Amino acid sequence: MNNCSSSVSKFILLGFPYAWEIQILLFSIFSGTYILTLIGNLCIICAVRWDHQLQTPMYILLANFSFLEIWFITSTVPTMLANFLSENTTISFSGCFLQSYFFFSMGTTETFFLSAMAFDRYLAICRPLHYPTVMTVQRCIRIGACCWVCGFLYFLLPVYLISQLPFCCLNKIDHFLCDPDLLIKLSCVPAPTTEILCAIYNSVLIFSTLLFITSSYILVIKAVLRVTSAEGGHKAFSTCGSHLAVVSLFYGSIMVVYVSPTAGNPAEIQKIMSLFYSVITPLFNPLIYSLRNKEMKVALRKLFRTLLFSQRHRRNV
Repeated sequence: MNNCSSSVSKFILLGFPYAWEIQILLFSIFSGTYILTLIGNLCIICAVRWDHQLQTPMYILLANFSFLEIWFITSTVPTMLANFLSENTTISFSGCFLQSYFFFSMGTTETFFLSAMAFDRYLAICRPLHYPTVMTVQRCIRIGACCWVCGFLYFLLPVYLISQLPFCCLNKIDHFLCDPDLLIKLSCVPAPTTEILCAIYNSVLIFSTLLFITSSYILVIKAVLRVTSAEGGHKAFSTCGSHLAVVSLFYGSIMVVYVSPTAGNPAEIQKIMSLFYSVITPLFNPLIYSLRNKEMKVALRKLFRTLLFSQRHRRNV
């Protein structure tokens, strides 16, 4: 390594180095997952856009979240699918850091949106009289915009610092994406300051948003338990249960990857857990929200009826 002076211009994503037959099987599974994720989240966006009864803060945040999930999964899966069918699994230096920036920025944005959705549920259940004046549609749109802006600003400094490290000789990344932790390990020189900074950024983001979401739902559960109406309590638990299911799946997987003492070791576990928050969560998001939400199910039925009617009308014409 000391004798190598050439600078790295590209990286090799090892991904899942299995036999060709297994690569084809994985390609089929993940391409189907990707298509279902796009369709499911687009259905939620269209339902909220076309059904006036769903144009409320809760569903506007959900539509934004679905839009985010589409781009979140798109930042990694197309590259992964291409690598399944290609012997050349390289990615350019700039392409690697762009992927890393967009993937982790959208992951950060997701934590902010989950926090905003928890705050929305807290206001709706614990402060129902103040909710219409506090959480207006205009304020909800501003909160959503703030989540997007803060999410894409948060990881600018860590990604920039990692991109300035010297890379030589070692260019193989044992992952299906350009993970910042693995990029730091490929550097020619030790970078303890950058490594500590990235760890602090990850910990502050994960624990602060998780604490906020947990605190919100503790207050929500207390308020629901005081509800005398069984129907009202069931509706509140049903609405919040969908959100908590997504939160548990997302935070559980990222904490195993980035917070646990064995984070990054072994590599196979890190890749599998990364699949949970980068591929499985975007897939389950529309399923969880549509199957557990009565208003969403009604809106999706209307949407499908409208689409079927328009297709029949075109055929008749």
